[in-house]
Amino acid sequence: MFYDVIKALHIVAMVAWFAGLFYLPRLYVYYVDAPATTRKTLAVMMYKLRVYIMAPAMVLTWTLGIALVALNPGWLQMGWLHAKITLVVLLSAYHGSLAVMGKGLLDGSCTRSAKFFKWYNELPTVLLVMIVLLVVLKPF
Repeated sequence: MFYDVIKALHIVAMVAWFAGLFYLPRLYVYYVDAPATTRKTLAVMMYKLRVYIMAPAMVLTWTLGIALVALNPGWLQMGWLHAKITLVVLLSAYHGSLAVMGKGLLDGSCTRSAKFFKWYNELPTVLLVMIVLLVVLKPF
C-alpha cells in the first residue's frame, strides 16, 4: 500500500508539473504580444505559476521518484530507468530555461518572439510521450 501511495503522489506531482510546463510558455506568448497595460497581470500569473505550482511540483516529482527507486532498487539495473532519468534531467533543464527566459521577458533582456515560444512549448510534449512509453513498456 505504501508503494502505491508514493506512486500515486508521484503521478499527481508529475501532472501538476507538466500542466505548468505546458501553460507557462503560453503565458510568454501572451506576454510578448500584450499591451503594456496587460503585461503586469501576466507577469504576476507567470511568477505565481512558476514559484507556487511548478517548482514545488518538480521537487515533489523528483523526491517521490527517488523514493520509488529506493523501494525498487532493482530498477537501477534496467536501461529504461536510465533513459527516463536522462529525459527528466532534460525536462528539468527545460524548466530552468523557462525561468531564465521569463525573468528576461520581465527585465527586457529576452527578445524571443511569440512564435519561438509557441514552438518551444512543444518540447515537454515530446518528453512526456517518451517518458510515459519508457515507464509503461520498459523496453530495455
